[in-house]
Amino acid sequence: MEDGNREDVLSNLPDHILLTILDRLNVRDAARTCVLSRRWQQLPAMLSQIKLDVLDFLPEGTTACYEREIVRINGAAVEATKSIMSRRDPSRNTIHLLSMKFFLRDNDTISIGHAVGQIMATHKVETAQFAILTEAHYSRRGDDDLVYYGRNFMLFFEACPGAFGGLTRLKLQDLRFGKSDICNVLLTCKQLKHLRMFNCNSGVWTTLQVEHLELGELEIVNCSFRKVVLISLPKLTQMAFHGWIAFQDPLSVGDVPLLETVDLTNVCLSSHKMVKLSEFLGGTSVRNLRLGFESEKVSRHRCFASYGFTSFSTYIITCLFDADLGATRTSDETAGSRVLPANFCAYG
Repeated sequence: MEDGNREDVLSNLPDHILLTILDRLNVRDAARTCVLSRRWQQLPAMLSQIKLDVLDFLPEGTTACYEREIVRINGAAVEATKSIMSRRDPSRNTIHLLSMKFFLRDNDTISIGHAVGQIMATHKVETAQFAILTEAHYSRRGDDDLVYYGRNFMLFFEACPGAFGGLTRLKLQDLRFGKSDICNVLLTCKQLKHLRMFNCNSGVWTTLQVEHLELGELEIVNCSFRKVVLISLPKLTQMAFHGWIAFQDPLSVGDVPLLETVDLTNVCLSSHKMVKLSEFLGGTSVRNLRLGFESEKVSRHRCFASYGFTSFSTYIITCLFDADLGATRTSDETAGSRVLPANFCAYG
């Protein structure tokens, strides 16, 4: 058969197979298929998974993000979002995954938020995620910058309640919130299942209070909170608090009946008091407890765990130690103590 008469085998596949292929691509790559034929032009509007990552718009091989490049790729992400949302096939009203990663930049974010809000108003979106980046993550910035980004985020949040109201996953970084901001975000994000905060705070050494009906996973990393108070989270199963630096217990646990996994990483200073896990995990259903100790030697400290704090017969304690430690003592308040080798169940 001559080349000019060959059949396009790929294009002859049924729509549902082609869409399965395109669903595995990000928005940028899926959009590129439009140049193949008129039929391919219609397919991106029928996707059940929409995954837009602003970093995909960087030139191949580029890892550094400078301000001029951030402006360009964020603008490209905005245009791609508006294009694919405006061409969405209204007869296909279910979107299984809507994942958006973008930089927090004034009007750019509001444009994305409005486009997502319109889709949520007309489609069923099963999983919706915002991962919001800041330029502070790519350069050294001070507290004033965190305040600036925190204010910009709240302007974005207040301008796009429809988008935030449908989110199931939210990832934030490099933000300083006002006193009631986090509470207001949680009140609006009623469908939220997963929340991650990296390098966020509400001022120096403030207490974070969390109450939410749907939240199942909470991850707090390198945030300057004195303490996290879990007031009422009836569906919370996993909690991580990494890099807490405080002179008191990191958690206060209220109504969290399904909590099974707790992951705590502490910058252990010699001035810190002994942490008694049973004092803040007593009465919970924790089965998996991961402890990480960093900075000054853990051999100066003891970590007490009451083996009766869980209602289950078995549970796991995983410990991460500094590489130069020979051993760390884990004491059982009811059954004596034992010395664990430094490589015992190490993770990370």
